Amino acid sequence: MTAGLSAHHQRLAQRKREAITAAATKLFLEGGYDGTSLAKIAQEAAVSKSTLFKQFPTKAALFEAIVTEYWKGGPDPAAPATHPGDLRAGLSAIGRQYADLIGRPAMAALFRIVIAELPRFPELGRAQFELGKLPYFVSVQDYLEAQHAAGTAVVPDAESATNQFLGMIANYVLWPRMLLADWSPAPADVGHAVDEAVTTMLARYGRSADDDPQQL
Repeated sequence: MTAGLSAHHQRLAQRKREAITAAATKLFLEGGYDGTSLAKIAQEAAVSKSTLFKQFPTKAALFEAIVTEYWKGGPDPAAPATHPGDLRAGLSAIGRQYADLIGRPAMAALFRIVIAELPRFPELGRAQFELGKLPYFVSVQDYLEAQHAAGTAVVPDAESATNQFLGMIANYVLWPRMLLADWSPAPADVGHAVDEAVTTMLARYGRSADDDPQQL
């Protein structure tokens, strides 16, 4: 019985947490970060102020939680199950995961908040980078370094390669959305953009029969 109640309370707390982060994102977009109080967020989320303060004692803590949750919404691209030994399949899986992650309306909303408030609140940009973008970037970089070490690819500079790969996808999926409110490419078009990015990566970093094993 106690375990059942505990699980129920955990689910209830998670639902309230999701309601709070959704309400905060909506209000930050409408009224700005500075113009949105925790009391307004509690009202929008239909939770008590004490419930909100218990989970998020400050507005900064709430924003950091939003960033962390949004960027953890996709699978870990460095997981062992990402097609070890098959660079095309691995990059294709990572590319589609990334496109799904940054193509969500919630992710675009997060970027809009950061961009709008950055001049007055540079800590929002720092949180977005250090808690969201950077950990994801490092996970892809780790994947490419592992492929290089395994001889699956020739990637002497995994940091640059990661920038190139994620940049090609983001340039089609995310950045037009920052300027075009109706930007919503069809899944087939997104898939094509990912496939083209993968093909470019394979042409640059794929191992060929002429590669010198001593250079790997």
